[in-house]
Amino acid sequence: MSLPEFKLIRPRTVQEAMAYLSANAATTQIVAGGTDLIPSLRQRLFTPAYVLDISGIADLRGIKVKPGQGVEIGALTTLTTIEDSGYIETNYPVLKEAAMTVASPILRNMGTIGGNICLDTRCLWYNQSLTWRKSCGFCIKKDGDLCHVAPGGKKCWAAFSGDTAPALLCLGAELEIVGKSGRRRVPLAEFYTGEGDARMNLEKDEILTKVFLPEETAGWKGAYLKLRLRGSIDYPLAGVAVAMKKNGVVEDARVAITAVNPLPALVKDADNALRGKAMDAMEHAAEVVGELAARTAKPLTTSALTPEYRREMVRVFAKRAVMKAARA
Repeated sequence: MSLPEFKLIRPRTVQEAMAYLSANAATTQIVAGGTDLIPSLRQRLFTPAYVLDISGIADLRGIKVKPGQGVEIGALTTLTTIEDSGYIETNYPVLKEAAMTVASPILRNMGTIGGNICLDTRCLWYNQSLTWRKSCGFCIKKDGDLCHVAPGGKKCWAAFSGDTAPALLCLGAELEIVGKSGRRRVPLAEFYTGEGDARMNLEKDEILTKVFLPEETAGWKGAYLKLRLRGSIDYPLAGVAVAMKKNGVVEDARVAITAVNPLPALVKDADNALRGKAMDAMEHAAEVVGELAARTAKPLTTSALTPEYRREMVRVFAKRAVMKAARA
């Protein structure tokens, strides 16, 4: 499938990008690494008049440690850079584990942390060629008014399938977003809407520029487990991230899931189930967390695997990830 015709714009600074977006946001798609957008352009999921290539903005790359504050990661920092960072591995290991599962090594060389956070939601009825989608009467996410996953419903249930977002949720990450009104900083937990078709609280004329990890979660042990059909390349069909602060017992913990809801989500009450538990007595707590995670998961028929199987694997992976983090 060929790309649609568009004009490519390549700013070298955030200011140049914003000046362009302020006049052309409605007809522009932003591309960073391109690992998600380019296939979608070929499938005619987007047909923009302009593509704004921000990969040349050097200020949006790199990992910068801020003593007393935490760490700042530029939105264009590649997933390979995060995977290979000794600082991330030592201080925020759950992020390294999540980053190293994304796609394949070659794609991680191109894919960025910002792009993975902003990943489009996915569905069997959406991520298809124009001819395929037309034969089905399209869907509520693109060109139609029917949700094939939940017929009769008015909500799009396409699943968010990024790997790094649940790890970042566990770490209490915040985002810097730049728009025509200036810069704003928002918790990642408030960035996603829970709607498959309008997934982010990000305006068309805004750009995600930085990711902040707080010093408070530095040193937390972590684990990320991912269900996919193949051992590489594939998006997650279910994913669980766990991060915990421990000192003989669990002092604090967070658990988050991905690929089974229209947004990545923290598992409510998982912290209470784990807090105060000794490392050699985690089995029951891990079982409880597994049940909580399975209840949080709301998979529908958005992928090749059944919702029932994906929900069960969330339960299993949550238990395993808790045990793995406890042993780390």
